[in-house]
Amino acid sequence: MSFADFMLPNRKRICKEYYIHLVHVSKADGEIGTKEREFLHKEGRKFGLTDPEIDHLIENEKDHQYTPPYSLAGKFNHLYNIAEMVLADDVVSAQEKKMITRFAIEAGFDDKTVPVLVDHLLEGIEAGKDEEVLLKEFRRDHLFK
Repeated sequence: MSFADFMLPNRKRICKEYYIHLVHVSKADGEIGTKEREFLHKEGRKFGLTDPEIDHLIENEKDHQYTPPYSLAGKFNHLYNIAEMVLADDVVSAQEKKMITRFAIEAGFDDKTVPVLVDHLLEGIEAGKDEEVLLKEFRRDHLFK
């Protein structure tokens, strides 16, 4: 498969590396559970990928360099989706938490903000809050303190 970007129906481009990182998060605890695989297929279909293409990516992709978006909203969106993947099987392993922490650091969040951000995302998603609400709360409560 040789494509650099996926195109969403609204013409928004999504980097292949972003999706691949979701795959890597799903593998963080050593195996991809049924709920994690379902989540990857759901997200992959949003990009217009077929189930065989998704399965190929899941089984064959290696690590890629993560290039985070520039904007806070874009970074938050990536981390939100990674947190959703971590929570897909309702169990947060130490390795999965380490991985989302690594992505938050690579996205440019400072050492003081990262643990707060990771907990905010995981707890907020578990509580059923959507991405926009969590971003608004994060900006208000944690970003500029």
